Amino acid sequence: MSALTLTVSRLVARALTSASARDAHRARHALPRRLSGRTALVRYFHQPGDPYSTLAAALLPTLRERYRIELETHAVPPPDAAAAPDATRLAAWAERDARRCAQRLGLSGHDPSPEGLATDAAALRRGARLRTRLGHYLGAMFCFEGEWYWGVDRLHYLESRLRSLGLARDTDDVAPLVPPPALRWVAAPVPAHRPQLHFYCSPRSPYTWLAVPRVRRLAAHYGADLRLRMVLPMVMRGLPVPWPKRRYILLDAKREADRLGLPFGDIADPVGAPVERGLALVHHAERHGRGIEVAESFLRGVFAEGIDAGSDRGLTRIASRVGLGAADIRAALADDGWRAIAEANRIEMLAQGLWGVPSFRVEGFEAVWGQDRLWMIEDDLVAHNETQERRT
Repeated sequence: MSALTLTVSRLVARALTSASARDAHRARHALPRRLSGRTALVRYFHQPGDPYSTLAAALLPTLRERYRIELETHAVPPPDAAAAPDATRLAAWAERDARRCAQRLGLSGHDPSPEGLATDAAALRRGARLRTRLGHYLGAMFCFEGEWYWGVDRLHYLESRLRSLGLARDTDDVAPLVPPPALRWVAAPVPAHRPQLHFYCSPRSPYTWLAVPRVRRLAAHYGADLRLRMVLPMVMRGLPVPWPKRRYILLDAKREADRLGLPFGDIADPVGAPVERGLALVHHAERHGRGIEVAESFLRGVFAEGIDAGSDRGLTRIASRVGLGAADIRAALADDGWRAIAEANRIEMLAQGLWGVPSFRVEGFEAVWGQDRLWMIEDDLVAHNETQERRT
């Protein structure tokens, strides 16, 4: 990536993720409603057969009761291959993931589709056209005045916005229907047999940046042996990432970063040579037990500080703040061994039924995908340690 392209990319990312841009975007989309006096319109896009849509649909009646809104439902087909390049693994994961989420939320047993929703071929085509025109590609999506919210996981952001507009029927009821899951930090002794926590991640994944600080803390708290499993980004593995998907990920990562108290938005996209340099540096640092520190420094640099990891100055800054010097950088860049390891990690990740990052696996448990599923990893770590304690 040329210096000019990188500069333009940084400016675009900073503009898209700025609070002023968000506020202007909201004001522009709210203006027709304010001028006309119409009821606020929330659109919900339901994908028949999608487990996440099943969970979201179960909450639609309560959402209508809570807020003075018109809730419009549309049936949509699955995303195309460009948006969901590994549909088979995605479908299998969605079943496992949604089942575990349903157990936690107590949503099992609800009807799979909104009442009266037409799901014939013509209805699916109409819903797909509207979804595309409004700028998205997934099912289980809520759209309100220019912003998108995925399923039960992001419903609390929609509720927060509706409450901020004074649309809640009961102003004393401020608890979201589905709060973002909090980690429990259970007090427990470190087991004699430390669990292995495998962390599949990529230097170009914004969600990986959001996960790293909590993964490190989880491993330390529960006495886990954290195994870093770096892989090449999807786009560098020949998998497409279309602009609507990139834009949604960027904006969603920003609001998640704000919630987690992490900096985000000054982005120097590391695709290409910067990713390779970062992987080489992590590989070198892993030999000295410093891989996760370098990975965190790299991710913070490229997603929050606008550091160009493709430049010697940028990579030096990333390395030096975790105690690596010029000799370490030279040795790292001269060693191509990371390529075979990244490929082996990719194959291992696919064998676990997952295709993307960040993904995690506690030994003896199934792998999980997504930085917002770290509560599952915590549950698995607790279960592992309790089992070890009973055995001793």
